[in-house]
Amino acid sequence: MDENQIMTTAGDGKSNSEPRIDRRKSPDLWRYTQIALALISWLLFLIALILSYYAAPDHDYGVLRYYGVEIRQFWLTPLTGYLYMLLWLSALGSYLALMTDKYRRRRRSDNTNYSLIFLLTVNLTWLVYILVKTH
Repeated sequence: MDENQIMTTAGDGKSNSEPRIDRRKSPDLWRYTQIALALISWLLFLIALILSYYAAPDHDYGVLRYYGVEIRQFWLTPLTGYLYMLLWLSALGSYLALMTDKYRRRRRSDNTNYSLIFLLTVNLTWLVYILVKTH
């Protein structure tokens, strides 16, 4: 047996009586694509968080009312459009990364990307929230 090959027995989908050889040498192009999509999706999500701070209505604090500061009660339309686009792109990137992982992963021992599932869920929930609040 080659020194780079590792014997595995658990979680490979076969019986545990005979050891299996792990033939994976290094991450392939699909894995790098998945990592890039996930990183871009998280980066777009962080940019959307920052943008939402400026697009959302102001909070009505008592101090602001006391001093007579005008409080914006509506979403800023141009920024909300950009926010909506960023969230859709982030959701699309996380969905594509999940689909890449689904078709690439073949063993039971391969991990599920719960962070991408979480990101997709948060993006879609936030999109629905913005759609309901702005219309």
